Amino acid sequence: MKAGSPVRPILMVDDSPSLRLLLGAALSAGGFAVAEADDGVTALEWLSANDPALVITDITMPRLDGFSFIAQLRTQQRFRDTPVLALTTEAAPDKKDRARAAGATGWISKPFDPDKLNTAVRRILD
Repeated sequence: MKAGSPVRPILMVDDSPSLRLLLGAALSAGGFAVAEADDGVTALEWLSANDPALVITDITMPRLDGFSFIAQLRTQQRFRDTPVLALTTEAAPDKKDRARAAGATGWISKPFDPDKLNTAVRRILD
């Protein structure tokens, strides 16, 4: 993060409480502020009043999946340039292509390595 910048949280969107706990712990240990949502609908509600530095979202979720969430996020002008990482067990090339087409900036596979995750996040935010 740039020195002197206000701290903007990273929004984690995943329907798994244990994954949110692991991801939140890894990001917090890396010095990042975090916020969480349990699906795309909850995330969009949170985003109506907040401006994250980065969004990390699962793909397979109830109510609003990651593809649809990313696509809806990208329709809002203020989030057009917000980095979005898809975090999922899905590794098929067509899923990655679909995530990119929806507007994802990148892809992280589960299970994730906390050090590699924090390195990737720093690279995106710097």
